[in-house]
Amino acid sequence: MNDAAPNAAPQTFYLKDYKPFGYEVESVKLTFQLSPNATKVHSAIRFTPKADAEDNRFFLHGEQLSLISAKIDGTPVTARLVDGGLECDVPRTSFLWEAEVEIDPAANTALEGLYMSNGMYCTQCEAEGFRKITYYPDRPDVMSTFTVRIEGDEPVMLSNGNPTGAGEGWAEWHDPWPKPAYLFALVAGDLVNHPGSFTTKSGKDVELNIWVRPGDEGKCAFGMEALKKSMKWDEDVYGLEYDLDLFNIVAVDDFNMGAMENKGLNIFNSSCVLASPETSTDANFERIEAIIAHEYFHNWTGNRITCRDWFQLCLKEGLTVFRDAQFTADMRSEPVKRIEDVIALRARQFPEDGGPLAHPPRPEEFQEINNFYTATVYEKGAEVIGMLKRLVGDDNYYKALNLYFERHDGQACTIEDWLKVFEDATGRDLSQFKLWYSQAGTPRVKVTEDYADGTYTLTFEQSTPPTPGQPEKAPRVIPMAVGLLSPNGDEAMSTKILEISQEKQSFEFQCTVEGWRLKDCEGPERISGAPHSKPVPSILREFSAPVILERETTNSERAFLLAHDTDPFNRWEAGNALAKEVRVAMVLDGAAPDAAYLDALEKLVRDDEQDPAFRALVLSPPSQSDIAQTLHERGHTPDPQKIYDAAETFTQTLAQQLETSLPRLYAATTVEGPYVPDADGAGKRALNGRILSLLTRLDGGEQAARQYASADNMTQQYAALAALMKAEKGEAQSKAFFEQWQDDRLVMDKWFALQIACAAPEATAATAKELTQHPLFSMKNPNRFRAVMGALAGNHAGFHHASGAGYQLLAENLIALDSVNPQTTARMCAAFQTWKRYDSERQAQIQAELERILATSGLSRDTHEMVSRMLSA
Repeated sequence: MNDAAPNAAPQTFYLKDYKPFGYEVESVKLTFQLSPNATKVHSAIRFTPKADAEDNRFFLHGEQLSLISAKIDGTPVTARLVDGGLECDVPRTSFLWEAEVEIDPAANTALEGLYMSNGMYCTQCEAEGFRKITYYPDRPDVMSTFTVRIEGDEPVMLSNGNPTGAGEGWAEWHDPWPKPAYLFALVAGDLVNHPGSFTTKSGKDVELNIWVRPGDEGKCAFGMEALKKSMKWDEDVYGLEYDLDLFNIVAVDDFNMGAMENKGLNIFNSSCVLASPETSTDANFERIEAIIAHEYFHNWTGNRITCRDWFQLCLKEGLTVFRDAQFTADMRSEPVKRIEDVIALRARQFPEDGGPLAHPPRPEEFQEINNFYTATVYEKGAEVIGMLKRLVGDDNYYKALNLYFERHDGQACTIEDWLKVFEDATGRDLSQFKLWYSQAGTPRVKVTEDYADGTYTLTFEQSTPPTPGQPEKAPRVIPMAVGLLSPNGDEAMSTKILEISQEKQSFEFQCTVEGWRLKDCEGPERISGAPHSKPVPSILREFSAPVILERETTNSERAFLLAHDTDPFNRWEAGNALAKEVRVAMVLDGAAPDAAYLDALEKLVRDDEQDPAFRALVLSPPSQSDIAQTLHERGHTPDPQKIYDAAETFTQTLAQQLETSLPRLYAATTVEGPYVPDADGAGKRALNGRILSLLTRLDGGEQAARQYASADNMTQQYAALAALMKAEKGEAQSKAFFEQWQDDRLVMDKWFALQIACAAPEATAATAKELTQHPLFSMKNPNRFRAVMGALAGNHAGFHHASGAGYQLLAENLIALDSVNPQTTARMCAAFQTWKRYDSERQAQIQAELERILATSGLSRDTHEMVSRMLSA
C-alpha cells in the first residue's frame, strides 16, 4: 500500500476519538526467515476478547505486506484486506491468530519497519513501523510479551529481551516484559561487539554490548562508559534498576532518528554512539553521552510505563529529556547545560510555537504522527516537567515519581495519569497547570516595577498570541524565579519562586535589616523611616519557565547584571540581550558596534577566574536567525544580508578590540597532554576555538594553520579548519581533510556541512548544489542528506539569499527524497516555517516552492501535512 494516494487529503486522527482495542493480546510469537527481498514473517498471537469492549471489530494494522496465509486456531480463514490493514471474523472466546506474510527489506528506503543498512537487517518501529513487518494492533496501548525466532545466514542475530537458544542459522529471544509493538527490534548481520558489564545495586550482573560493523570497534569505549554512568545515575537519583540480564546497543548507519529505546536492544544512529578523539569533537562526545542516557532512561519512562496513544507522546519524551538533562548537568556543568538548552529551545521550539507549525505538547489532532516528534513535544515537554518540579519542590517531585512508578508500572498512561500522581503526592490542584499540555504558543510576560519607601513591586502581565486553531488563550501557572541585587552588586535577596497564575499579578518586596524579602513571608522586621536604594531585579533565573520576558530596561542595567548577577543563566542572558541590542542597532541604524559592550566582553573574556565554557558561550553571538526573529517581533522586516553584514562587522571589530589579548588567551586555553573528553577540557577547548576564530581574522590564518597541522584530536582539527574556511584561507586544509577522512562516513558528514556553513551568502546554494553531485553524497542516507540540506537551511543569509536559489534547491531535493524517505523529507520541510517574517518577495518565492512541493504527484502524507500547515499560515 502507498502511504497516500496521489494528491489525496490524508485522514486526520483526533484525541477525542480514542477507543481501547477490543482484545487483550496474551502473547506474541514471531518467526523471521530472513532474505533481502523476500523475508517471510510468521506470527502466532493469542487474542482474548474484552468483555467490556466498546468496539468488537477485529482490525489489524498492516502496510506493504504480502499476505500468504491466515489461520485461527489452526484453521485457514479468509481475511478482508482493507485500507491500512485487515479485518476478520473471529470467535468471542480466546483464540490463536496465525499469519504468514512476505516483506522486502532491501526495498524499504523509508527506514521504517524491517529494512537493510549496508547489508545489515535492522528495524525502526516507532511510531508505526511494526505494521510494515506483520499484521498487528500497532498501537502503544496494546502490550504483550514477545518470543522471537530468527532464521538466516547472518553471524549475529539479535532481538529484545534475553536469549533463550541459538544454533547454526537460528537464534531465539524472549522478552518477559509486556511491551507495545513500537518497542520491537531485530538486528542481524556481520557485527562485532564491544563488551562490558554492570552490577546493579541489588547485586544483579548485567551483560552489556555495543555491536558495530567490523572496523568500528575502536569507537565504542566512550559509549560503554556513558551507558554504565547512566545506569548508576538512574539508580542513585531515581532508584531505578535495570530489569533484564542483557543490554545491547547496535550502531546503524542509515537511521532516521538519533536512537531508539527498544527494550533491551537499543538501535542507534552511528553518529550518536561511535566516538574517538581522532574522529569526534567535544560536542559529539557530549551529545553521545546524553543520547545514550536518554535511551537508557526510557527503560522506565517509556518502556515499563508507556503512553496510551501517540497524542501522549510528550509523557514519555518530555520526562526522559528532562531526566537526560539532569544527568548531563550532573556529569558536566549545570549552568552551561542550562544555557545550551535554552539556546536550543529558542532556536528550534520558539519559532515552531510562533509559526504555522505550532501545536501543544499534547496535540489534539494529527495526520501523520511522525511529524510530531518535534521540539515542542521533546524540549518544551521537558520544560513543563522542570516547571512542575520547581512548583512542588525537589522532595515532592521524587515522592510523586516514586508513586508514578509504583502505580503505573506495566501500563500505558496519559497526561491525566501523570498529573494525578503529583496531585495525590502533594495535595495540589494542577488543573490550571495542565494548560501547558493543551495550549500552544509561547507566553509573553510583561514586567513593570515600582519603588516607594522601601517597598519594591513587580507586576507581571501574561498573554499568549493566537496559534493555529487556538485564537484564545487562558492564563497559565508560571513559576517565575526572581532574585534581587543591591546597587553595589551584592545579592540582596536570594532566588524566590513566584507563582504567576493570573493575567495580571503583583508581588511586593520589603527592605529589612537583613536585606530584601517577599512581603507576607516570615522574616526580619521591615526597616521604617530609613533611606533605601532601589534593588536591581534578576528575573526568570535559571530560565524557570519557557516564556518570553518583556521588560523595559537599559544597556547599563544589562551590563550590571552581566558583571554581578549570581545566577549564571541570567548573567549570560544579560550579555545575550546586550549583543542583540547592539546587532539590532547596527542593522536598523547602521550604528557602530557599541564600545561599552565591547569593553564588557573584553573584561569578561580576560577574566581567568571565570569558567572557560561560560566565557565561550558569552563570546558566541546570537544567531542570525535569532536577530531576524527579534527584528520581526519589533515590527521590522529582517534583511538577511544586512544581518550577515552586521555580524561580520561586529566580529571583526571584536577581534581588533582583543588583538593584544588574543595570543595570551589562546595560549592560556590550549589544553596540553592527551585528549580527554571531560567537561573541564571541553570548556577550555570551546573558548580556545572562539579565540582562534577571532585570531584568524587578524593573522591571515597562521595560528589556525599551525593548529591544523599539529592537532591530535578532531575538536582542534575541526576548529582550525572552520576558522580557516570562514576566513577563506582553508582551501589546502579542506582538501587535506577530505583526503585524510574520506573513508570515515561520520567525519565526512562534518566536511560536507562545513563547506556550506562557511560559504558566503551568494555562494551558499551553488556550494550545496555542487555537493549534491559529489560521489560521496547519497540522499538515501539521512545523515548525509541532513549534513548538506540542514547546513543549507542553517546558513541564514545564504538560504534566504535574494536570488531564491536556496529555496529552489531545498524544494527540489525534498521532492526527490519524498518518495524515498517521507519522514526525513517532512522534517526538513520545517526549514520553511518562518517564511512569513520576511519581505514580500521572499515570501512569494517560498510560497511558490511550497506549492510546488504540495502539487507533487503521490506526495506522502508526512510531507503533505507539513506543507499544508505552513501554507495555511
